[in-house]
Amino acid sequence: MTKKNVICDIDGVILHNNDLIPGADLFVKRLLEQGINLLFLTNYPAQTPKDLQNRFYAAGIEVPESMFYTSAMATADFLKRQSGEKAYVIGEGALIHELYNAGFTITDIDPDFVVVGETRNYNWSMIQMAARFVSQGARFIATNPDTHGPNMHPACGALCAPIERMTGKKPFYVGKPSAWIIRAALNHMDAHSENTLIIGDNLNTDILAGFQAGLDTVLVLTGVSQVSDIDKMPFCPQHVYASVADIDLF
Repeated sequence: MTKKNVICDIDGVILHNNDLIPGADLFVKRLLEQGINLLFLTNYPAQTPKDLQNRFYAAGIEVPESMFYTSAMATADFLKRQSGEKAYVIGEGALIHELYNAGFTITDIDPDFVVVGETRNYNWSMIQMAARFVSQGARFIATNPDTHGPNMHPACGALCAPIERMTGKKPFYVGKPSAWIIRAALNHMDAHSENTLIIGDNLNTDILAGFQAGLDTVLVLTGVSQVSDIDKMPFCPQHVYASVADIDLF
């Protein structure tokens, strides 16, 4: 196969929570030994590349920080291309860190953007303030559309829902399945869509994002989507494997 670049999801593909999916470590090692340009891409905005590197290390995989790209990083990259420099942020330190690094002022006074990520400290005051700013013209940006994570913990899409209902305005979701995050990831790894494939466990996010950005797609069955789900979709992944350990495309 001529593909030299791989974008790979993390949860449900390489790890279950913090546990290694069997054979994923050998898969990563094989790609690195073959000189494949590899980037791990996640919609989860609450961990820095260093956090993710540590998660991998604890599971037995050693890769550099530069091999991770998150929806928080993509959100900062997106906002740098917009006019405005002040943001009201609902999210954890990783998102705030990326926005600071991109030159944004985090404020609750007349922000240009309302940016929603993920946090366990969501409350009535945040909803009220965010809705007020959006209704007054602040642009509504969200790191990812996921509504929930493991054990039904509320994710970004769920946090956006009351703000959207109150204002009648939908956020721009930066993360998968948006093609934006795939294009941003390609730029980050200095790659092109025509020689890149994406590996993921979710037809509605990873695989759809890959199609929308023109990448070849590989579905693994160790996470969200199963074979029975494929017929329900208007598109099919180019390749389907039981797990990354079974991928024989390289």
